[in-house]
Amino acid sequence: MTLLFFSIFAFSLAVSFVATRQVRDVATRRGWVSLPRDGRHVHESPLPRLGGVAIFLAFSVSLGVCLGLSLIFPHRVDGLVSATLLRIYVPACLIFCLGIYDDLHGAGPYLKFAVQAIAAAMLFAGGMRVFYLPVLFGQYTLPWFISLPLTVLWVVAITNAFNLIDGLDGLAAGSALFSTMVFFVVALVNHSWLGSLMSVALAGAILGFLRFNFNPATIFLGDSGSLFIGFMLSALALAGAQKAPTLVAVAIPVVSFGLPILETLLSILRRLISGRPIFTADREHIHHKLLQMGFSHRQVVIVLYAVSALFAMLSLFLLWPTGSTLGLVLAVVGTGIWLGVQHLNYLEFGELRRVAQRTIDQRFIVINDLAVRRAVQELKMAGDFDQLRSVLIAAFDSNDFDAFELQLKPLPGDQAASGEADRHFHWSKFPHMAAISSQPSWKLTLDLVTTSNQRRGSLVVYRIYSHRDLQLDVNLLISEFPATLADALDRVLSTPEVLVPAVQGDSRFQAANL
Repeated sequence: MTLLFFSIFAFSLAVSFVATRQVRDVATRRGWVSLPRDGRHVHESPLPRLGGVAIFLAFSVSLGVCLGLSLIFPHRVDGLVSATLLRIYVPACLIFCLGIYDDLHGAGPYLKFAVQAIAAAMLFAGGMRVFYLPVLFGQYTLPWFISLPLTVLWVVAITNAFNLIDGLDGLAAGSALFSTMVFFVVALVNHSWLGSLMSVALAGAILGFLRFNFNPATIFLGDSGSLFIGFMLSALALAGAQKAPTLVAVAIPVVSFGLPILETLLSILRRLISGRPIFTADREHIHHKLLQMGFSHRQVVIVLYAVSALFAMLSLFLLWPTGSTLGLVLAVVGTGIWLGVQHLNYLEFGELRRVAQRTIDQRFIVINDLAVRRAVQELKMAGDFDQLRSVLIAAFDSNDFDAFELQLKPLPGDQAASGEADRHFHWSKFPHMAAISSQPSWKLTLDLVTTSNQRRGSLVVYRIYSHRDLQLDVNLLISEFPATLADALDRVLSTPEVLVPAVQGDSRFQAANL
């Protein structure tokens, strides 16, 4: 069988190599090219995008040769059942036709999903389905009404995942090549000759095309290629699951598709978090982020090839599953994904981290918010200026603000300030107010207007710049608090017995005449 596998691989590679050149030339002459647009394409000149035609032809011809050999030498080409082959090949042809239509005329997302769901249902009817879901159901074989939607979800997800990473020369094809080699090895271990032959034929077709698709590319994979490859790999995973143990059947495909699955999940999460439609295009995919970090086009592809190879190698460790092996693989995969996403600096996930940190700090936020709410209640009962001042100091002494300045505007009827100019008072957590003015800081000015629309001055609060978030709901300061403070000032300043004191000996709170 080794000679057969090598021969089919070499034959598929040669057919793909020749067919890719012919398809490239024909597509260029007829104007079937991809134009750089939308600000998200990285190529600068029109290039043909029907590379999937060459891959499909090479794969189909290679399978035809396999079928011919099985008829001529039935005992030497054992295990190649034409009925099983057709149950995969027929829906794959449907996906390929969808890709051709999309490359030439453009297809909407709902049409794509509908056709892919039909093709997935055809696989399900042919016996290729999701049998197990160990995380939720353990070793229990799923009933058809659960297995069918899971099968459709798996096929649609993987098919579009490879389409999603097809953004740089050679990226999708190269990543698929690593996954294809994984399924070849898994099929060999499970003695699935049909899976092995299909995997090796697909690998040869991809490699022959990759010669013209690697940077600088002269032809693109197109949806005819990315959708076809993604569908074939999802189908091979389902076909291999029929003979593999539960853990192998589920874990190996997921790990081996690590890069496209990660890209798909990141794209969906990013768009959901930012409130954008899921199907919108952008320039924030993993390869775009690496380009923005200063890597060249070719360097990005090589880096992502290494990532795909690592996922492929880790998935093969699960061929001999044990508790320690599974734990090690999950630890390496989880740590690698976490560190990688951190270095990509997605704004959406930075915002999630901020929200998570704020959730952790919620206890302190509640404490500070309650201090402001308590100050509002106490200001309503303040009978003199000293009491009002004490309420303000108590409110701001325990929160994240570092100083405040109360600027008073006396009115003609004020007993405490008649005949005098405006006065102001300040308090600071520092020995002198000048200490904060020499620090990089920001301030918030609250105009103090009474409920009767009388202006009583302003309250300016200061905070030194800090990496730690402000642990206070600012809305509390800009809603009820200013009016309540203005009413309290109006009340105490208009009281005949009140004199506005200049506190001696308290360096944190001093009065000064302007």
